[in-house]
Amino acid sequence: MRTLSPQRTLVEQVYEAILSEISAGKLGPDQRLIQEELAESLGVSRQPVQQALLLLRSHGLLCDAPGRGLMVAPLDTEYVRNLYEVRAVLDGLGSAKAAERGSETARKEGAGFIARGRAAVASRSIARMITTDMDFHFFLYGLSGNPLVAESSAAHWSYLRRVMGEVLLRGETPGQIWDQHEAILAAVCAADPAEAERLARAHISHASDALVGRLVDQPASESAPKSSTRRAKARR
Repeated sequence: MRTLSPQRTLVEQVYEAILSEISAGKLGPDQRLIQEELAESLGVSRQPVQQALLLLRSHGLLCDAPGRGLMVAPLDTEYVRNLYEVRAVLDGLGSAKAAERGSETARKEGAGFIARGRAAVASRSIARMITTDMDFHFFLYGLSGNPLVAESSAAHWSYLRRVMGEVLLRGETPGQIWDQHEAILAAVCAADPAEAERLARAHISHASDALVGRLVDQPASESAPKSSTRRAKARR
C-alpha cells in the first residue's frame, strides 16, 4: 500500500486562501466571487476553485448570489449564538481536563503560545492572530487527553475563523483576548480545573456577547436572508 502524502490538495489550498481572505475582511458580505478571477489570481485552473467554492458554500461561508454564482454570506446571528454556546462547553471541558492532566506540559510549553500570540497582535496581521489563537486552543485541547474535544471543535473551525476575524476587526482589542488566554493558561498550570473551566467559558461568553450584540444591532438589510440561513443550516 502506497504512503499517503500529507501535503494539502490543490482544492484544500484554494479553500484555505479564500477562507483567509474572508476571515481577514478582504472579502466582505455580499461580495460576489467570480471563478475565473479567483483562478487567475491564484494561478490555478477553474476546477479546484469550483470545488473549493462549493465546500465553502456547504460550510455556510458562501451563499447563492442573485441571479447566479456565489457571494460571501452575511454572518448568521442565530448560528453564531448557537456556535458560541457549544464552543463555551467544549472549551470549558477542554481547559478543565487540561488542568487535571496536562499542567506540567502547560508550564513547560504554554508561555511560547502566549508569546507568539502577542507577537501576532503586534504584527496587526489578522491571519496571524487567528492562527495563533487556534494554536493556543488546540494546545489546550491536546492537553485535555480527550481527543473528542478537538475533533468536535474542529468541525466548526472554518466558520469560527470567519467569526474570529469579525471579532478582531470590530470587537475588543486583540491584546485583551491574549490577557484572557494568559489567565486560562495560568489556571491550567496551577492544576485548577474549576478556575480553568470558569475562565474559558467566560472568555467565550464575552466574545459572544460582544459580537452577537453588534449583529443584532445591524440594519435588517445587513442580516442573513432567512432563506439563505435555512439553506446554510441544511448543508451543515
